[in-house]
Amino acid sequence: MSKQGAFDLAFGVGGRIGKDGVLSAVDKYEKYHGYYGGEEDERKNNYTDMVNKYYDLCTSFYEYGWGESFHFAPRWKGESLQESIKRHEHFLALQLGLKPGQKVLDVGCGIGGPLREIARFSSTSVTGLNNNEYQISRGQVLNRKVGLDQTCNFVKGDFMKMPFPDNSFDAVYAIEATCHAPDPVGCYREIYRVLKPGQCFAVYEWCMTDAYNPNNEEQKRIKEEIELGNGLPEIRSTQQCLEAARKAGFEVVWDKDLAEDSPVSWYMPLDTSHFSLSSFRLTAVGRLFTRNLVSALEYVGVAPKGSQRVQAFLEKAAEGLVGGAKKGIFTPMYFFLVRKPISDSQ
Repeated sequence: MSKQGAFDLAFGVGGRIGKDGVLSAVDKYEKYHGYYGGEEDERKNNYTDMVNKYYDLCTSFYEYGWGESFHFAPRWKGESLQESIKRHEHFLALQLGLKPGQKVLDVGCGIGGPLREIARFSSTSVTGLNNNEYQISRGQVLNRKVGLDQTCNFVKGDFMKMPFPDNSFDAVYAIEATCHAPDPVGCYREIYRVLKPGQCFAVYEWCMTDAYNPNNEEQKRIKEEIELGNGLPEIRSTQQCLEAARKAGFEVVWDKDLAEDSPVSWYMPLDTSHFSLSSFRLTAVGRLFTRNLVSALEYVGVAPKGSQRVQAFLEKAAEGLVGGAKKGIFTPMYFFLVRKPISDSQ
């Protein structure tokens, strides 16, 4: 669990963006999105800039509120949020059949929370691919703290143009990351290329479900809130993602929306009607405390100007996520396991 405190949050806002540039970065980021009149094509054409701005602006908020693993998880009754997150990561390792000594790729690894957990759980060497310098620098610090800096590493690169040779990895996974790709087929083709023949790719995708109606204004607004608050060019349907994997050359082993059978709703930590001491910073009271704290720190110049607006669009995202989940139109954990045919030796 992250030890980030209030001043870590304040000093971290903006990542590698200079303190004086945060406000203008927020302006530009917001204008990409449909919630503020932005166009999907512009988000796709400028996805590198958009996603980098998003993670520079938001990473410290994520780490402050969520910990080192920036993702959701299905949850059992009596299980803490952090326990469910670890189990969700172990599930991927088990589905991939990871074995000690294998080389594994984490596509869109964040600050490396899942990377470290999966490496320790499976005794594998995990490479994290990330295009955001600030997140990589944080991940390197955290790897050193737990003694994984010799067996696990980070590589800066775009998952649409990966800086690896063909057939490099024994397994590849992505956790709520390839949703940032402007073109899922192109992204999955790159994953296919770097994966060894006969080996598997496992993923948790953010998707709109079959219940989503693009002609429903309320549902469309919810989708736009999620895209704005999470740096997404668009949110694809479950079937679009699975078909994209097939077009990339993969054989589908199995797929399932893991949110459907979760005994405790995955969105509960974001639901303001729920209170939890263990996830206090995510509750309505905790968010109010953080909002006032960020406002005060921005006022006295500790946090950069624009910090409050970052928190505001993250809260808007939380509203969209909860609204989408309650209406059954959105899932952050559409899982599929696919295999690169052994006949493809490239």
